[in-house]
Amino acid sequence: MKQRIITALILAPLVLWGVFELSIPFFIVALTAVALIGFWEWTQFVEPKSRVLSLIPSLMVVAASFVALPFDTASLSQVTESHVWVLIAGSVWWVIASGLALTYPKSMVLWQDKKWLRHSFGMLSLIPFIWSVFLLRAEDYASLPYHGAKLVMFVCLLVWAADTGAYFSGKTFGKHKMAPNVSPNKTLEGLFGGVVLAMVVGWFASSLLSIHFSSIPVMLFTTFVTVVISVLGDLVESMLKRVSNIKDSSNIIPGHGGVLDRIDSLMAAFPVFALLYFLFQ
Repeated sequence: MKQRIITALILAPLVLWGVFELSIPFFIVALTAVALIGFWEWTQFVEPKSRVLSLIPSLMVVAASFVALPFDTASLSQVTESHVWVLIAGSVWWVIASGLALTYPKSMVLWQDKKWLRHSFGMLSLIPFIWSVFLLRAEDYASLPYHGAKLVMFVCLLVWAADTGAYFSGKTFGKHKMAPNVSPNKTLEGLFGGVVLAMVVGWFASSLLSIHFSSIPVMLFTTFVTVVISVLGDLVESMLKRVSNIKDSSNIIPGHGGVLDRIDSLMAAFPVFALLYFLFQ
């Protein structure tokens, strides 16, 4: 626990600095580097003979996304149709993935022996994630350079609040298991507590950070859907680790495991939030 706290105290200011102070080009480079580490960790879920060779398809698709999608600051600020399709793909994937996790182990027969599907799972998890963060960070960048950073932090606050609320309410009131075959400790009571705390945090954070939604119902709906998907997204990585017999995705972050262990909920939350935010703003 001591190591976990020390690491968090070091990483938290670094992440805040990166979100608020890095220019868009450097922010893109930094987040892409994080995603590449995530892809390296994901190769364990594919269970290849060579992890290096298994990494190549993901690297190719990431490179293709930068060729196909505009990533200059002006284009990211405008959100093109191609960007929206990436957000849609990511959001649809997390709905499907949540279904796979909730119905595990029955759903395992659909993908367990198909390495190409496991590759696809990683691409659909990480690529829409980084592009959704790029788009949110670049929102109104020319006139309000820190507005996008506040959007990114708003989503992070929702996810962290959901995790905190789910932990304490689940520990106190948890009786009904949400997905016992994937994560025995997660309960419906925990999910409810996480959603309630995240809604409260979202209400105050949207005012504090000057995050404007078209209406209060839209804000509540966007927060609700984002939080539920983020909780279910955490189950997806747990499912893949269970099938691959892995405890942590890696030990790159002392006391916290790997990159995927830290961003699993965020990977699900960001594409969904970004899609709803840009559709309804």
